[in-house]
Amino acid sequence: MSGTQTKKPVVTPERMYQLIVAPVITEKATVLNETGQVTFKVTLDATKPEIKAAVETLFGVNVTAVNTVVVKGKSKRFRGRPGQRSDWKKAIVSLAEGQSIDLTTGLA
Repeated sequence: MSGTQTKKPVVTPERMYQLIVAPVITEKATVLNETGQVTFKVTLDATKPEIKAAVETLFGVNVTAVNTVVVKGKSKRFRGRPGQRSDWKKAIVSLAEGQSIDLTTGLA
């Protein structure tokens, strides 16, 4: 096996449904969706190969790239006391040319 070949991660179907928490529906994500990129909220321990395998299997599309960002939680006040929102991970998934994911329909 040469160094250029990569081994696909083994992701169970149960783990796939746990990895992808929700789609991100914002103005910026909607503009990205028009260019073939879809944004998802994923678990903090999700890796790029796992996210790629999960999206390809669950939605039946070809993924060309996965970019991830850990969004730090804001400091807010709850009933006058300082609090901290939880950190979360955002995955921006680039799809192959001509493919798209309809986020208005749910997963089967």
